[in-house]
Amino acid sequence: VCFDYRKTRGREGPKSFLQDFSGDLQSDGYSAYADLGVPGKIKHLACWAHARRKLEHAKDNDPKRSEEALTMIGRLYDIEREARNKELTYHEIKTLRQEQSVVIIDEIALWLNSQKREVLPKSAIGMAINYTLNLWPRLIRYTEDGRFNIDNNLIENSIRGVALGRKNYLFAGSHESAQRGAVIYSLLATCQIRGVEPFTWLKNALDTIPDYPAKQLEKLLPAK
Repeated sequence: VCFDYRKTRGREGPKSFLQDFSGDLQSDGYSAYADLGVPGKIKHLACWAHARRKLEHAKDNDPKRSEEALTMIGRLYDIEREARNKELTYHEIKTLRQEQSVVIIDEIALWLNSQKREVLPKSAIGMAINYTLNLWPRLIRYTEDGRFNIDNNLIENSIRGVALGRKNYLFAGSHESAQRGAVIYSLLATCQIRGVEPFTWLKNALDTIPDYPAKQLEKLLPAK
């Protein structure tokens, strides 16, 4: 897990961080994440949980349409739940999605395009529909590879500690302090996903660092 601190939420941060990256990138629909890196090097995936949230927020505006969309998306998540419960391999997950999810996705696309003509663009349901359609190529990309996730909720969970902490301490004190905080968050979150008890690891690492070769510090990183 890697946390990177930047002074603003602008495009410069992710663009600089990912300038040498090549591979698959999943994010929400925030515009700063669009078209990063050299064209063709990054395959971008969107998040169905964020699209679902937009449609759920439209319930007060248009409960009927909102519920129709949420029901169809729920069927996509039913398929993902089946894959987890059966502990399918990546190849089996891709096959399951191609056989079952793609049909539902086509159904959702038809519904979104038909409803787009029936709602006000600035209404809550209209903005939710447009948000989903604007991200459509990225939203459906998860069906192409069993390693991909339908959403980026795993990342959302990883950054929950940052969001809660920010409400408590409000200020980092300085940009340098915030950068150090990002390093600490990165290490502790890595402990979490690797099943390493963070306090024990940190104590052992700090005890070892004074006599450890500087060129081999990466070996002290939390590892299962």
